[in-house]
Amino acid sequence: MDAARTGDRAAIARLLSMVERGGAAAHEVGRLCHPLSGSAYTVGLTGAPGSGKSTLTSALIGHLRADGARVAVLAVDPSSPFSGGAILGDRVRMGDHVLDTDVFIRSMATRGHLGGLALAAPEAIRVLDAAGAAWVLVETVGVGQVEVEIVGAADTTVVVVNPGWGDAVQANKAGLMEIADVFVINKADRPGAADTRRDLEQMLDLSTPGDWRPPIVCTVASAGEGVEELAAEIDRHRAFLTGDGRLAAKRRQRLRDELGLIVTARLRHRADQLLDAAEREQLEQDVVERRLDPWSAADRILGAVDA
Repeated sequence: MDAARTGDRAAIARLLSMVERGGAAAHEVGRLCHPLSGSAYTVGLTGAPGSGKSTLTSALIGHLRADGARVAVLAVDPSSPFSGGAILGDRVRMGDHVLDTDVFIRSMATRGHLGGLALAAPEAIRVLDAAGAAWVLVETVGVGQVEVEIVGAADTTVVVVNPGWGDAVQANKAGLMEIADVFVINKADRPGAADTRRDLEQMLDLSTPGDWRPPIVCTVASAGEGVEELAAEIDRHRAFLTGDGRLAAKRRQRLRDELGLIVTARLRHRADQLLDAAEREQLEQDVVERRLDPWSAADRILGAVDA
């Protein structure tokens, strides 16, 4: 851990590998990192594949580095069904920052971690935080439930869409409207950007009003256009959260949720260890054939854990 705190990339990578594998080693890493974390500001970036999130993330890194901040990127990729590794692990679009010692980029996949990405990602963010990153950018490739949960747990969540009919509607269907703190219309030099902005504004008008209305920023990430405005909106949202204690409250709730996930995952793992396959299959069959209700079946499983 001491080496990681100095920015040693190899040490940070080893800690993240332990987190991904799970088990006792991951628990020990979490124990060491938890008291050292809490300083980094996390920004989640999500959106449909092909929206230019990696290019936008790379541009945002450049902006943050111009101010001298240490930046870490956690790119949450879908797991390969063959290797279990991150399919998009090369992250070629962020290659401009490979030689910068104050930028650490890591792709992450499930890799069989107990509880999956929903637990492994927060632990990985904690490692990067404890290692001294001032900013942790979390980019997800997909817009499935797990990815939305992960990126939605960031301090500020950026949802990226592209110009074109229906893209904003699809963002709404994926549940992204609920988690967005900032909207980005990337590739805004293409036709349809104004229509997409109008669609988003209309959806925001129809949503439940709150103290914060997500701003909409137009960018052309490949040319660096709009990135400064995006960074300014992220800073504005950060000031909004810190102004009246919302950030601290949000982080407290995040830790409570994570604790609940850990307890649930460990109970499930314990139940799987105590119930043999035949007994588990019989319980499931009884539920399917309606000889037993799911609540009673769950009581029997938990009873095995309590015994």
